[in-house]
Amino acid sequence: MHRRSAHERQPQHPYPQPHPAPYADPGPYSDPQPPAPTPPFNAPAARQLRIALGMGPEHVAYGMRSSYGLPYVTPDMVAAWEHGAVAPTNPELTALAGVLWCSTNELTGTPRTLREHRMAQGIAAEDIARAVGLELSAYLGMEETEEWRGTDRQSAALADVLDLSLPDLITVTGREAKLTDLLRSAVTTRWKAYVRPTAKLLALDRHLLEDVLQEMHADYQGLVAATLTWANGTAATDSGDTGRDYLDRIVDHFWSLVQRTAAY
Repeated sequence: MHRRSAHERQPQHPYPQPHPAPYADPGPYSDPQPPAPTPPFNAPAARQLRIALGMGPEHVAYGMRSSYGLPYVTPDMVAAWEHGAVAPTNPELTALAGVLWCSTNELTGTPRTLREHRMAQGIAAEDIARAVGLELSAYLGMEETEEWRGTDRQSAALADVLDLSLPDLITVTGREAKLTDLLRSAVTTRWKAYVRPTAKLLALDRHLLEDVLQEMHADYQGLVAATLTWANGTAATDSGDTGRDYLDRIVDHFWSLVQRTAAY
């Protein structure tokens, strides 16, 4: 068999540009189960890290193929990840982090759903179900529908096993929409009427909530007053936009103020 001499071989450099490899045929004996979901992928971070290393998508794909045994990864696939069209699976995420010289945490966004929090913690669904006292099928159904139906005791157990903060617990148990409605009503009408229902929803100290809702009400009403004072002017438009932005981000404002107030 004729072998190419060393002079005929392709020169080596840090980022060889291979021919794109087609998707690998999984074969007749492959696992039919779909890949496990990952925490939310941070596509902009992946692109920024690649560019900072002076690499192109083809270099990333080559590294994942040659160093991590993923022969189907192509530059087009890497580009699709970076554009948010698809997200890498767990093995692909690990390999991508290795090629980009970063941790997997740098390539994932903040978990929002129950499944994303579980995946971020690397805990099996069976272990979560056992810890909170649910049948596995019931727990998986809640993950699938993103509708938590556990009791208060089970919610507390869920927060403990997943190390959830109170804001995260409210989000994954489907109570954020209700909280948003309560807060918007509190700042636009009489805030005192919403202390009790908000305290019941969140199990927070009532005095703390009184301080927070009163301050939020004053902040929002100040924005409304600025709009009325500068009617028909540019300032009115700016104030109105600021007021709408405040309502759009009202849950973020609330948790930030709760944290600040509780620290005193």
